[in-house]
Parts: sequence; structure tokens; C-alpha cells
Amino acid sequence: MELKEHLVTTVKAHDQQLHRRVDLLLRTGKVLVESLADTNRVVRNMKRTAAYLGIPEEKLHINVSFTMLMVNVSDGDYSFTKFQRIEGHGVNMTAISEISKLSWRAIENDYSLEQYEEELEKIRTKKRNYAPWMVAVGAGFACGGFCIQFGCDWMAFLYASLAAIVGMRLRQKCNESGLNHYMGIAISAFVATLVAWATTLFPDGWTSTPWHPLLACALFIVPGVPLINFVDDMLDNYIQVGIVRAANTLLMIAAMAFGIAFAVKLCQIENFFPTISMVPHHNYLEYAVAAAISAMGFSMIFNIQRRLLWVVAIGGILAVCTRNFVNLGPSTDNVGLDMGLIIGSFSGAVLVSLIAIKAVHWFHVPNHVLTIPSVIPMIPGVLMYRMLFGVINMNVQTLDQVTPLMKAIESGVNSGLIIICVSVGVAIPNIFGRKYIASSKNKHLEEVLNERKLRGKFVEW
Repeated sequence: MELKEHLVTTVKAHDQQLHRRVDLLLRTGKVLVESLADTNRVVRNMKRTAAYLGIPEEKLHINVSFTMLMVNVSDGDYSFTKFQRIEGHGVNMTAISEISKLSWRAIENDYSLEQYEEELEKIRTKKRNYAPWMVAVGAGFACGGFCIQFGCDWMAFLYASLAAIVGMRLRQKCNESGLNHYMGIAISAFVATLVAWATTLFPDGWTSTPWHPLLACALFIVPGVPLINFVDDMLDNYIQVGIVRAANTLLMIAAMAFGIAFAVKLCQIENFFPTISMVPHHNYLEYAVAAAISAMGFSMIFNIQRRLLWVVAIGGILAVCTRNFVNLGPSTDNVGLDMGLIIGSFSGAVLVSLIAIKAVHWFHVPNHVLTIPSVIPMIPGVLMYRMLFGVINMNVQTLDQVTPLMKAIESGVNSGLIIICVSVGVAIPNIFGRKYIASSKNKHLEEVLNERKLRGKFVEW
């Protein structure tokens, strides 16, 4: 009888320990999903954390969705499953980086469960690196940087920045108040466009490009990280999560378009694209400065470590200048290869992603922490706005009106192709070097686990 009671007590203690370890594993994955890590990274980090927790990979089953995580531990005789709800999503590159470091540090330094839980809670509750007003200012100047790339002068840069700062701060207030996420996007896009339109009423002599701020004032909303994660997930065969990410991205863009369209109709803004020169007239130095400003501004939105701001600024310069060199050429009276915007954007993204393969070892951060903010300045804002204004002003009654509509469709197709090319360019290392990268990391993981076993600190469940 005593032996039976002892066995029951031992089994209960075993179950409690397993429950706690699975709970820690799920909480780790929750931080990653809520920080908008791509699904491959979520699974990879959770498996490494499971190795630290002593849960064998062959007994572990992980299912990741946009709103729920599931972990099952099963050895044929015993099976335990637990779920974790995902409560919100917001880009947090610092949290993604620190979770990766924690999983390695826990193995190498023989963390107790209490130590691991304490460190995990610090990451989850850590204040963001930038105050809300700093993020709003950074986002504003990022949109101003976009405006320079679209061809505006530096006074219009200030106009676009002002409108975007107001719009971003309003979006933050909407999120803080608990307002519906998509409604907050629509309201902030509406107000940012309204402020940008108001700047066109200023005296004509202040800027020679008064309409350009309307093109860039709401680009702080463009979901660059979800777009790239969507492509990554689809390429990694996480089809269901990728489709949900795509749907969420489309809803965000639709909300943004609704806010802009409402402002356009309310203010009776005519299609101003025929008055805007699409031929680039800035020099490479100005484009480089604008790219650096945009990359650093979006880095603040993504909560990247402050020490990396200068790194992503250089990445943005490399991406945009490479894009421009491949895109521009004799046809636009510029120096370059004249191969078009799509090939140029792809080339810029590939260059940055290849450099990042080495740079991640210099700065000890995940690849996407460096690559995504660097390629964001290549988002095709002008083409997206051309499509939007073409749809808003669509009224095909005669054959002469078909051409503007076709140009709007062409702009939409080209902007979609550029976004896909940028996303694929960022994913190039994973596409072609996944086997090598995975085998190298698995080998290192096996080495540190063996060292831990030799120290007598490894317990398998």
C-alpha cells in the first residue's frame, strides 16, 4: 500500500514538473508570436527552449497559429497537451532577439526553472526602448524620408513629417484606448491625410512640391513586417499561418485606404499625379540620407535596440542606393543599369540579406532584426497611391477614360510585385542556405547539450 502511494506521489510530481515546463515553453512562444516573429523562428526557438527544459524533440509536437499555440508531449504511453492564447500582436524586435539569446544562455549556464522564468518575465514586461512621442517623431521623419524618395523638396519633407507625426500619435492613442485596431488605422490615415492636405494651402513659394506629402503621410501604417512574414511563412510551408497573416495585412491596408479615401473625398482632392514628375531628380547623396532616416524611423516603430540604429541606417542606404543604381539609367538621365524598379528592389533586398548573414555574428541579433528595417524604405508608396487614386476616381464612361484605369491597375500589379520581390530577397538566405544554417545550429545545440549532460545538469522527460 505504501509503495502504491509512493508511486502515485512520484507520478503526480512528474506531471507537475512536466506541466510547468510545457507552460514555460508556451509562454516563450507566446512572446515570440506576439512580437511578430516569423513562424519558422517561433518553432526553432521553442524547440531549443524545449531542449533546455529536457523535452526530447521526438516527443514534442508544436502547432502555431496566429491566435493560438499548442504543445503536445507524447511518448506513446503518456500524452499531455496544453494551449496558449495569443492576446495581441505588435512588432518588438528587441523581444525576439532577447528570447533567442535566453534560450542559448539557459542551456550554457544551467539555468534553473526559476531563473528562466524570471528572465522570461523580464523580457515580457520590459519597457520599450523608445517613448511613444519618440516613436511618433521617428515614424514622422520616416515618412518624410519616403517623401524625399518620391521626389519632394526638403520643405515638403517637413510637411509630410508633421502630418505623419500627428497621424502616428493619434494611432497610439487609439490603441491605448482599446479602440478596434482597424478603426484606429482608418482614423489615423484620415487625419494624417487631412493634415497633409492642409499644408497645400500654405503659400506657394514655400515648396515646389506641395502635393508630395499626401503620398507619404500615412506610410507609417504600411504593414512591412507582416508582409515579409507572410511571404516567409508561405515559403517555409506554414501555409495556414501565412494565409492568416496575408488576410490581416489586407485588412490593415484596406483600413488605411478607407481613411485616405474618406479624406480625399471630404477635401475634394483631385488626382494630382499628372502634375507630379515621376523622373527622379535628386542625387544619390540625398536619396541615401532619406533612406537612412526612413530605416531608423521604422526601427523605432519596430523597437530595435538603440545600438543598432546606425547599422540599419547603413543597411537602408545600401538597399536604396543599390535599388536606384539597378533601376535608373540613361532613360532617366541618371547613372545606372536601367533595369527597372522591380529588379532594382529585388537586388537591394538580396544585397542587404547577404550582408546580414555575416553581420548577425557581429551584432548578435537575428537576421530579420537587421534586414527588415533596412528594406522598408523600398516600399513602393507612389505606385500604391497611384492605384488608390485611380480606384477612387474610377468613372469609366468613355474609351478615353480607360487609360487612367489601366494605369491604376498597372501600378497596383507593379507595387505587389515589388513587395513580393523585396520579401523574397530578404528570405534568400533561408531559401538557399536553410540546410546549412539549420545543420550548423543543430550541431552547436548538440554540443552544448552534451556539455550540459557531462556536467550532470540535463534531465530528460
